[in-house]
Amino acid sequence: MSLLLHACLLLVKMITLPLRVAELLGLFSLYKRVFPFIMYKVTFNYNNLMNDKKRELFRNLSRFYPADGPLRILEIGCGTGANFAHYPTGCHVTCTDPNPHFLRYLQESMEQNQHLVYDRFVVASGEDLRQVEDASVDVVVCTLVLCSVRKPHLVLKEALRVLRPGGAFFFLEHVVFSDPSSWGFFLQHVLQPLWYYFGDGCETTRTTWKHLEAAEFSELSLQHIQGPFNVMMRPHIVGYAIK
Repeated sequence: MSLLLHACLLLVKMITLPLRVAELLGLFSLYKRVFPFIMYKVTFNYNNLMNDKKRELFRNLSRFYPADGPLRILEIGCGTGANFAHYPTGCHVTCTDPNPHFLRYLQESMEQNQHLVYDRFVVASGEDLRQVEDASVDVVVCTLVLCSVRKPHLVLKEALRVLRPGGAFFFLEHVVFSDPSSWGFFLQHVLQPLWYYFGDGCETTRTTWKHLEAAEFSELSLQHIQGPFNVMMRPHIVGYAIK
């Protein structure tokens, strides 16, 4: 399968060459404006399919309340605010995203989830959260983000920095198929060059669990699951890590 994979991958890279040139010339700036709308529509379907899994994951938030106040949550790559409905009442939420055009849809989610207190929206990449103070939050949430950041290990390093001791990093991410001989693995790698452009930098071939295992968390609770999606996004990891 290896020879076939590389041959097909080369063909797809040749097909997507004009997209590569357009990216280098900065012609994808308009897509940055359109992408939040696409994600807003996709989010409804994703949440419906993963609602039970999200509810199960965020039920563990109650473990990380501080002794002296409300739960402080920082969400990296908040997008359209798809996780707000799962946060406990009274939480203080700080939202970050590198794309400022998400703000319109984020505000709609805020209006629909008034059980939360929204502190601020920070335009920043997950690799550089300098606007957030050290040890200032109880929980960092990161869902469907580590697939598209440039340097996942730096995102995890920043999460550890802003978390208080004993705080937790919650994650839900799609990843690569673990079996290199599977057709799912084959399709993910062959179609990745095309997927990258229409997914605004999303990569389906990442072994994100390895970054989590290598990060300096004191405890890691991680589960591999299969989501009810097309083959490109079927394998997921879900869980949380404690600082």
